[in-house]
Amino acid sequence: MRLDSRRWRKRAGRSDRWLLDGCLGPTVDLGCGPGRLVAALIERGVPALGVDSSPVAVRLCAARGAVALRRDLFSRIPGEGRWHHALLADGNIGIGGDPVGLLHRVRRLLHPRGSVLVELGAEPGLWRGPARLVGRHGPVGGWFPWASVGPDAVAGVASAAGLRLAEVRRARPGRRTVAELRVVG
Repeated sequence: MRLDSRRWRKRAGRSDRWLLDGCLGPTVDLGCGPGRLVAALIERGVPALGVDSSPVAVRLCAARGAVALRRDLFSRIPGEGRWHHALLADGNIGIGGDPVGLLHRVRRLLHPRGSVLVELGAEPGLWRGPARLVGRHGPVGGWFPWASVGPDAVAGVASAAGLRLAEVRRARPGRRTVAELRVVG
């Protein structure tokens, strides 16, 4: 699986528009990386907070003028139960290798009428297994648990976590696919 890490370091672009346009109230970006989406939301006047376990990512986010906390997503996050939107962009539904468990956690962060905006994998189905980052000169760091959820699997994963699939948007073939999940009830 290839992830375009160059996009993470750039400013938010056209391919991020649907994710950003879906955030009309306070938004938490989970696994925010260098903070391109958090910074873009703040520029739009949307209250936003980034959360990432990497100290480098949090520093890069702050350098963009955006706020990010260095935290594990499963630890306490300010505003639990009050966020209008949560972002899981750039394949971050794979964090921890258990998409259902991750979405259960995200659901607890959301306001009762909140939504999760998720970037889906390009391949169909649900894949779980070990992953590692690979740079130009080979592997970077150790193995970690990861998952990928394809467009055909997202409804079942969402339902198992107490969410419902509201919409799927596919960009041109070979491009990003994103989904909006809503709290059930």
